[in-house]
Amino acid sequence: MTSSLPLSYATRNLGRSVPRLALSVGGAALVALLAMAGAGFALGMDRALRASGHERNVILLGAGSEESVERSEIPRATAGQVAASAPGIGDWDGQPLASPEINVALTVSAAAPGVREARASLNGLVRGVTPMAFLVHPQVRMTAGRAPESGADELMLGASAALGAGLDPSALERSLDASGAGGPTVHVDGRPFRVVGAFRAPGTVMDGEAWMPLDDVLVLTQRETVSAVIVGLAPGALPGDVEDFARRRIDLELSAIHEPGYYASQSAFYRPIRVMVLASAALVAAGALLGGLNTMFAAFASRIRELAMLQVLGFSRAAVAASMLQESLIASTAGALAAVAVAMAFLDGISVRFSMGTFGLRIDEATVAIGLAAGVLVGIAGCVLPAVRCLRVPLATALKSE
Repeated sequence: MTSSLPLSYATRNLGRSVPRLALSVGGAALVALLAMAGAGFALGMDRALRASGHERNVILLGAGSEESVERSEIPRATAGQVAASAPGIGDWDGQPLASPEINVALTVSAAAPGVREARASLNGLVRGVTPMAFLVHPQVRMTAGRAPESGADELMLGASAALGAGLDPSALERSLDASGAGGPTVHVDGRPFRVVGAFRAPGTVMDGEAWMPLDDVLVLTQRETVSAVIVGLAPGALPGDVEDFARRRIDLELSAIHEPGYYASQSAFYRPIRVMVLASAALVAAGALLGGLNTMFAAFASRIRELAMLQVLGFSRAAVAASMLQESLIASTAGALAAVAVAMAFLDGISVRFSMGTFGLRIDEATVAIGLAAGVLVGIAGCVLPAVRCLRVPLATALKSE
């Protein structure tokens, strides 16, 4: 018995029918691309949420609003009481690291200057802040312009927020000078504001936010309360110090949550969405896999006489099946590699908006490995059933087939 067929036999067979080869490669590429898109979505959302929390921060929310900072309401005066009496709070140049903030979902739309498509808009998170916010959120880095001033109808945009509102982030940064001049006008909830600053917070949900002075957001939303107070811990202090303070001061009606823990709970809250995306990708991929099975079965079924002749010449059924597997794997691996190239070129870093801001699809090593594994599985699954069907035919019958 001859041991095995040469690899060149499998590669030559691939070129017998270009349409079938294209279908095989395209089906594997589609399955791999869907697998990477689903995995990139799930990993990107989870990592963005977890990266948004700083280890030295504690969030103080209204009691009963621990699940969402947007639903939380705290009297503005409470922020001053927390800064003055809560233990473990750090300071910067004599000022306590306590940042009262408002988080509210509003529509941000770009006016004519710099718009890539007419009246592009972003329904995203607007954060009302004071200058202290830049100290308690070190992930945020201002890249152009300046911070907005209260009462001047000004704001600053994160890179993903600018993109969602119809502005090119790089062009926006180039247009802004140090004084904040040169920026376009955007409409927040229908009211015009001038963009005077741009910032980036890559890998976090804050990259998709618009930041405005706290007083301006209070006026815009017609409210008198803030959403939360984010405090930065002093060296050696623990989150439990602030949590104990919130429990003792029942008159303030506060709940204290370590910031990484808050965003981890948000990640768990959005887990069903990630599962749904993965399930949808899997269902579509299953359809592509069935199409690939039909294509491979048609390719092998038309060669039953040839496969039987190989056995007559001394090749075992295992050797013939191995050659068929090689043929299928070459086509599917080529499709998976093409899908990786497409995903890295067009999917990596794409901003996806959701209620807490934005996150970027992540096409990293783990996602690429998932895509390649999906392609290999398509090659194996697309070969096994057709090989079994074709090789089970008795030699005498197979040699007489057309």
